[in-house]
Amino acid sequence: MEHVVLLDESGRARGRHDKRTVHTADTPLHLAFSCYVFDSAGRFLLTQRAAGKQTWPGIWTNSVCGHPQEGESMRAAVARRAEFELGLALDEIRLVLPGFRYRAELDGVVENEMCPVFYATASVPPRLNPAEVGAVRWVPWDGFLSGVLADDPAYSPWCRLQAVALTALGPAPRDWPAGDAAALPPAAGL
Repeated sequence: MEHVVLLDESGRARGRHDKRTVHTADTPLHLAFSCYVFDSAGRFLLTQRAAGKQTWPGIWTNSVCGHPQEGESMRAAVARRAEFELGLALDEIRLVLPGFRYRAELDGVVENEMCPVFYATASVPPRLNPAEVGAVRWVPWDGFLSGVLADDPAYSPWCRLQAVALTALGPAPRDWPAGDAAALPPAAGL
């Protein structure tokens, strides 16, 4: 059974909850991550959430999201979910936004996460898990930004917020500086 690590307001673990039942109208604060995957040409892997997902079905978003398990490092969680959702073995995983946090609601379901953001690279094509991912597109970063920064509801709310923060890191994703691991929520380990 996959779970989420519940957090207090300071980012310290305060237990865990079954992932299948945690997302409701009153979702507790929990630990998550988002990852933006790029290929050797610098294209970004944009993904569409599967139509059967409980939260934001059919919405376009960053490459992979997930929840680290109790005792699992953030990098290990990113690698695990990239393999599970996209069949990808990531070549590089780098923390870029350690303190990202958001709350969003759609159709009565709330996301409420401390969600560090990672940059990653992959050198093989994805193999989609249809229960997780409906479609993918390799897109130029600038092209992606023009849509997501227009606050287009076709994109997940966390992706729209993260895109704003990522643009502040610079125009070339491969040159984004590594985030300070000390700024991660205390429950998250690299």
